[in-house]
Amino acid sequence: MSTRPLRIAALLSALVSALLVAACSTTGMSTTSATPPTANETNSRAQLERDARAALNQLYASSPRARELRTHATAILIFPGILKAGLLVGGSGGNGVLFSHDGRVLGYYNASSVSYGLQAGAQQYSEAMFLMTHEATRYLDSSDGWSVGAGPSVVVADSGMGTDLSTTTARSDVYAFIYGQEGLMAGLGVQGQKITRLSN
Repeated sequence: MSTRPLRIAALLSALVSALLVAACSTTGMSTTSATPPTANETNSRAQLERDARAALNQLYASSPRARELRTHATAILIFPGILKAGLLVGGSGGNGVLFSHDGRVLGYYNASSVSYGLQAGAQQYSEAMFLMTHEATRYLDSSDGWSVGAGPSVVVADSGMGTDLSTTTARSDVYAFIYGQEGLMAGLGVQGQKITRLSN
């Protein structure tokens, strides 16, 4: 039996991993540790916060439903630039900021995922998660990060659902908006994403 397909799959997997490591390391931040941030990490966080606020304002400008959810959310987790790349084996990754409902920074997080299937190419987009309950906010830091699909219920807002959503019909723990290329993006989800707090 030829080992060529296995070698190709391993090479593609390594390529995707390298792309994701590069995407996630552009902010110079590491996962949770006791080491205080360096000057470079502090500067990177300031830039990440600016990018996150700009991405959130972009969402509010294009989605009245997101603006409405903001007033009832306990916290908002925003990833301003998630890179998704793949060729049979795919993955995505990026860093983000958790804001309180009044705009204070509550922490910094990384989102990553791996996928398999018929896929090719790369794209970058923004993702905002409106955490509607205190339990959902606390769950972010439980165990070793949050594997989306386990724990709080998450609903991905798409263009059809967005017109029907209001704060009176909102019953999910978390509402996720994926956007940034042209409006709300179809064909992308958050299931399988791992969200981990970065070091303080």
